[in-house]
Amino acid sequence: MRRVFGSVRARAALGATVVVAVALVAAGLAVLQVLRADLVDQARLKARTDAREVASRIAAGTGYRALELDEDVPVQVVDEDGRVRAVSEDLEAVTGTGSPSVTPVGSGPGPDGGGDADDDGDGDDDDDAGQVSSEEEYGHGSARIDGETGDYVWAAVEVTDRRGVEVTVYAGAPLATERDAVSTVRDAMLIGLPLLLLVVAAVTWLVTRRALRPVEGIRREMAAITASTDLSRRVPEPGTHDEVARLARTTNETLAALEASVARQRAFVADASHELRSPVASLRTQLEVGAAHPELLDVDGAVEDVVRLQRLAADLLLLARLDAGERPHGGSPVALDALVREELAQRTGDRVPVRAEVAPVAVRGSRGQLSRVLGNLVDNAQRHARGGVRVAVREEGRWAVLQVADDGEGVPEGERERIFERFVRLDDARSRDDGGAGLGLAIARDVVVRHGGTLTVSAAPEGGALFEMRLPSG
Repeated sequence: MRRVFGSVRARAALGATVVVAVALVAAGLAVLQVLRADLVDQARLKARTDAREVASRIAAGTGYRALELDEDVPVQVVDEDGRVRAVSEDLEAVTGTGSPSVTPVGSGPGPDGGGDADDDGDGDDDDDAGQVSSEEEYGHGSARIDGETGDYVWAAVEVTDRRGVEVTVYAGAPLATERDAVSTVRDAMLIGLPLLLLVVAAVTWLVTRRALRPVEGIRREMAAITASTDLSRRVPEPGTHDEVARLARTTNETLAALEASVARQRAFVADASHELRSPVASLRTQLEVGAAHPELLDVDGAVEDVVRLQRLAADLLLLARLDAGERPHGGSPVALDALVREELAQRTGDRVPVRAEVAPVAVRGSRGQLSRVLGNLVDNAQRHARGGVRVAVREEGRWAVLQVADDGEGVPEGERERIFERFVRLDDARSRDDGGAGLGLAIARDVVVRHGGTLTVSAAPEGGALFEMRLPSG
């Protein structure tokens, strides 16, 4: 049971059924209430009409015994003293009226047996006609007519007869029609509601099943991808333009990005292993030779290999932190012009001289990482320059711009993005010692991007490569 209602289809069908059931029950109760009120109003209207018709005849002078009240409408006429003056034929018992008696005064032996002098008159006398009240009152009760008892709504109308006597006319309308109609509608609802809910549940189940069929296909394919670890596979994309289709496209985009990331990671590990193997093998060879023949130990070469390993390890560690999403902490502004002067002050003995054209401009970020970017760009420029390197710093609007240009051969246009990839070296003919491991430019771009800027390469006026870093000034 838990598994069944754990599915989206079951929850959707159950939810839709509950909502429809609540709505139908509320609507049904409202319909029954309106129907009952309408039928009761109709019964009241009939009772009022009958009561006023009798009251009008009394006011016109018709005697109580001459009213000729038949059994179709239960009527009772009661005076101020509670005496029954007239009742309809076959009326055997009443409740809810002015008197429980159904025997008019003067209809039998007793003190009132003589009746009123004019009770059986026809109204042709000199007295003024009576008056019917403009208001009426309603009540509920019962009546037994010819042995059958039923519930009635009673309309009470006051009238003054031709002799000035005030009486109240009670006329009843049966409530059996109202109750029968309400009962019929209620029974129809009780029969139809479960059937309608079954239809709603079945339709919702089928529609939801059809709508979620692509989702199940996506789930199966993702499970297969997880089991096979084959990230080149893709989930099926339905031909619709709904949320499921967008989910499939987003899933495939995620798989593509994950595949590319894993490919880069594998290439990174392979390249790092390759780069580490050469200095480690060289260092091991030198140490083994030194252990066997101390006089042949190349201490300077061993130191260079250790330094190279140290730099490569530092580069790999920085790249790992950048891949993990490390971003520079906001701090004090970093003056790019001062950073350039400090970097160039340490390069007075380099093979290729570097001249600076700097203007005061500051950015926010990690001073150490930005110094690493500047050092990598200058190292790259000196490696490829013929006679000189130029470093310029200026401010353009809200951007701080740092440029490093050389007068070497430059970078072919088709390779200008590729040089920012890891372990990529365009000068393959050079030795690894001269060309580096191919991580400097990759590190530089990653650092700049995480500072909210850009790093691009183009042709320099001197004929070589022009690297331009743009960071938000601050």
